[in-house]
Amino acid sequence: MPNSIRCRNPSPVQIRFADLADVPQIVAMERQAEFAPHWSVEQYEGLFLPDAPKRQVLVAAESETVQGFLVALCPCDEWEIESVVVEPSMRRKGLGEALLRETVSLAVAGGATALVLEARESNTPARQLYEKIGFVQEAMRKDYYQGPLEHALLYRLTLQSVDKIP
Repeated sequence: MPNSIRCRNPSPVQIRFADLADVPQIVAMERQAEFAPHWSVEQYEGLFLPDAPKRQVLVAAESETVQGFLVALCPCDEWEIESVVVEPSMRRKGLGEALLRETVSLAVAGGATALVLEARESNTPARQLYEKIGFVQEAMRKDYYQGPLEHALLYRLTLQSVDKIP
């Protein structure tokens, strides 16, 4: 890391670890994302404190402009992807997939055995991406989300054989 990827847009985008200077762009992007968990600025800044729970925070950036980000909680052998957000104008160009694949690589290198996440039932584009990577829906939480009331779908990616991930 950092990896430089070429997305389906004409310019190179780099996947790298986020830092505190990225927080304003992350927050601005998250505020525009309908399905993202909405954290406070202080919660995002807290991700970078030395005593914060262990997380991987990645950004997809072109120069200094953040185009997407991913936050994964990784306290043990099961990592939880807490948030994946891509700038609306950059969606469907491979950034979300690149962020997820980099997280899978980091999880494998970190000794994780699985990645888990949840998604709103109506978030079809995200669900299709997760399933493309190899996540499998394993459960549903009825009426989990509010405004609007909606089910949460729980996904898991077992990392025993990362070679099989498409």
